[in-house]
Amino acid sequence: MKPLIAIPACTKSLNRHLQHATPARYAAAIVGGAGGIPVLIPPMAETMLPLLDRIDGLLLSGSPSNVEPTRYGEIRDLTPDCHDPARDATTLPLLRAAIDRGLPLLAICRGIQELNVAFGGTLHQQVHTMPGRLPHDPPAEDAVEVQYQPRHTVRLAGGLAALLGATAITVNSLHQQAIDRLAPGLIAEAWAEDGTIEAVRVEAAATFAYGVQWHPEWRVTEFPDRLALFQAFGAACEAHARTRIVPQPESAACQPPPSARTRSTAAR
Repeated sequence: MKPLIAIPACTKSLNRHLQHATPARYAAAIVGGAGGIPVLIPPMAETMLPLLDRIDGLLLSGSPSNVEPTRYGEIRDLTPDCHDPARDATTLPLLRAAIDRGLPLLAICRGIQELNVAFGGTLHQQVHTMPGRLPHDPPAEDAVEVQYQPRHTVRLAGGLAALLGATAITVNSLHQQAIDRLAPGLIAEAWAEDGTIEAVRVEAAATFAYGVQWHPEWRVTEFPDRLALFQAFGAACEAHARTRIVPQPESAACQPPPSARTRSTAAR
């Protein structure tokens, strides 16, 4: 049984109608990298919490939207036109509940920012404008292939370095927000050359629970470090699936349904 891995969707407007969507590459990476079955979660706040009992992993995707600053106690809003409050209202409680349930978690780009906010941390709203920081935001070039090219090196430590088998990798970079004050309970395990936190691990998590600022889902099978990350996530989700789905005893599985047994007895 392949694990069910859920992706909370974003709110989009198409032809004046609201849609729930996420870029297709995340589902493709779940299938091709993690070996799972992707399931979309509509951004409908805490009504989605019961779904956690029926899935085996949670993947938080990147998005053009930013976490609303009021979610981490900031009054100033430097990107007022770039928010998705429905997603915030869905992902923040989902994250906390997923960790409490021991669900495997992989949080990407906006996802790592949501993870930090959910556990009580804060964000830089426009890290690329800060003195001494790298240009972390997407390149001006419109071509998607160019935007997702590797752009800078990150230094790895701890469990993430062991998992990827490296102490440094080169990553892409397409974000405005970044972690400012690291949340209690999160351990930083990757940093850009300018000191920006690029990956975290949930310290008390019972299983795989990482957030990364870059986009490992992009061409996941073509980069060993990206594939290793998704394979480790998938393995944790598969292990969870084995505990969630209790197999039927072989003797019970071989028995005919009650109605068939009744008909057989009557015939005799």
